Amino acid sequence: MLKEFLNKPLYWLLVCVPLAVVLKYSHAAEMWVFLASGVAIIPLASLMGRATENLAETLGAGLGGLLNATFGNAAELIIALFALSKGPSKYALVKASITGSIIGNALLVLGLAITLGGLKFDRQTFNRTAAASGSTLLLLAAIGLIIPTLYFYVLPVGVAGDAERLETVHLLSEEIAAILAAVYVLSLVFSLRTHRHLYDVDEATAHGTLASHPPEWRRGVALTVLLVATAGVALMSEQLVGSVEEAGHALGMTSVFVGVIVVAIVGNAAEHSTAVIVAMKNKMDLSMNIAVGSSIQIALFVAPVLVFANIALNGEPLDLHFTPLETISVVISIMVLAMISQDGETHWLEGVMLLAVYAMLGLAFYHLKE
Repeated sequence: MLKEFLNKPLYWLLVCVPLAVVLKYSHAAEMWVFLASGVAIIPLASLMGRATENLAETLGAGLGGLLNATFGNAAELIIALFALSKGPSKYALVKASITGSIIGNALLVLGLAITLGGLKFDRQTFNRTAAASGSTLLLLAAIGLIIPTLYFYVLPVGVAGDAERLETVHLLSEEIAAILAAVYVLSLVFSLRTHRHLYDVDEATAHGTLASHPPEWRRGVALTVLLVATAGVALMSEQLVGSVEEAGHALGMTSVFVGVIVVAIVGNAAEHSTAVIVAMKNKMDLSMNIAVGSSIQIALFVAPVLVFANIALNGEPLDLHFTPLETISVVISIMVLAMISQDGETHWLEGVMLLAVYAMLGLAFYHLKE
């Protein structure tokens, strides 16, 4: 296993784990703690993903699929939970990381995958039915994000005082989170049971193995790696969140920009690279499933979990009231994704268009005031 780690440049970044700890306890500038912690999360998240996949192969299709779905965005969830534990001052960062992950997967990840895959293959195809189903689920999630935001901004202040309006937004967010979670469970039944054939892609090709081969790690090794990597992500997430405010000011970034762009990329980096690699192997079906599936997990699983987790952490639900720019950006991203996926095939120019939209939205968030 050690030789394998040394042969994978991604795992060389694990040196940032002890580096981040040393920087933290030597009272180095928060910007360096933030950067080292963020880079360290990338290989740790990759190890979590590999360990989960190995465990899934030994647990059977149903339970394995559920395990993959649950841990698919564990890094983002851990980062968000640590941010919530810091109190209301981090709510904007947490909500920005939710929208940023959806936007990043739909535009940045898929854009890179389609562009680089399209440079090698003139035309790449994928299952348009599965892609359309994913786009519809994302649209449902966008509606769930829009309704509390519309309620907050559309309801005149004279009709209800600020306190009453915020209380209603909290209640509405709880109710919508419950609906989104229920839809997520039903979507798992759809993809793992009733319509599994639509998603029956050889996911092992992402790691250069065959589906019929035994897992690369034994169950005990995979479980140990998962636990150690999860603990590492938790430690780095605590340091990342603790240094994000000062680091953001030092780098000229607002908390919304950090959440939408930086935290979203850090938490998804390992999965991002997998989607791009398989697209370059002409496995656009798998690449599309990774990008769209990750967005669905964020919107329908991570967001509701954070809404209810905040009740235990801070005594109130995390409201789903986002800034207008975040809400509009999510809608735009899903609309563009739906347009790209409607014909079941891609070429490199479509990828460039997705990246261009992401760049424009990123610039808008960068110029957005705190």
